[in-house]
Amino acid sequence: MTSIKKTLAALTICCAVITDVMAEVHIFACEPEWAALAKELVGDTAEVYSATTALQDPHQIQARPSLIAHARNADLMICSGAELETGWLPQVQRQAGNAKIQANGPGYFEASSVVPRLEVPATVDRSQGDVHAGGNPHIQTNPHNIALVAAALSARLSQIDPAHAAQYHSRYEDFQQRWQAAIVRWEQALGLVRGKAVVTHHKYWVYLLTWLDLHEVATLEPKPGVPANVAHLAEVLALVKQQPVLAILRTPYDPPQPSAWLAERTNLSAVVLPGTVGGLPGTDDLFGLFDQTVKILLQLSNGTSS
Repeated sequence: MTSIKKTLAALTICCAVITDVMAEVHIFACEPEWAALAKELVGDTAEVYSATTALQDPHQIQARPSLIAHARNADLMICSGAELETGWLPQVQRQAGNAKIQANGPGYFEASSVVPRLEVPATVDRSQGDVHAGGNPHIQTNPHNIALVAAALSARLSQIDPAHAAQYHSRYEDFQQRWQAAIVRWEQALGLVRGKAVVTHHKYWVYLLTWLDLHEVATLEPKPGVPANVAHLAEVLALVKQQPVLAILRTPYDPPQPSAWLAERTNLSAVVLPGTVGGLPGTDDLFGLFDQTVKILLQLSNGTSS
């Protein structure tokens, strides 16, 4: 009987472990920043998958079978929204056949819906280039937006997985305490950067620029999503010569040639900012993302950037 009892006990434990594994929440993040935020909030409670990397343009992703497979099993899908993923996400959602993560499903979370959006156009037409009707979608470049998304995401996690609601709340409170302290540190460090002018490759940095009170003199793209050309670059060069400019900023996936063209004709540094988690060494999480961004901007302000 003792042997039978031990066997039954072992089976009970085994079944409990299997049930716990099966109950694990599966999270599909459209961008690395939301995968990183999800990991801060869920710990070991969930499996988190990022559909893209910092080296990919999130506008230009293909609806690969691997993405569809992960979406099919997802309990929660976290995306920037504001039409950033409109070229590929609807196809992934459709082919996945997962009701939970459809646009109106309980498992679809759009990060841009919980922050004040910038650059929302009054009207949209094709002549304007790649302009999003919902506003600029690159909300993750302002840490205050990350804080707003974290609050809403924690609440959504508790809704779809109430069994772990207390854990989500506890981890959220811990994250916000560390995050707010980091924001204070970053803002104090960047005091001398405020008010300066920059040139950007693409309309990617509007939330970062607003946060730091930086002025965008020009973009290297004549219109959002339209490749830079020599005629437009010549116009940008003329503008740059009329005023002090801190640097030329681009993402890791923007082509380097336009920035190099302008840098060669000025005394400006062409600089890559990480943009999102994984964009540069040392940006493995959200804290590293902003630590490195702040470090680069300070180097530029001090005239020590290469």
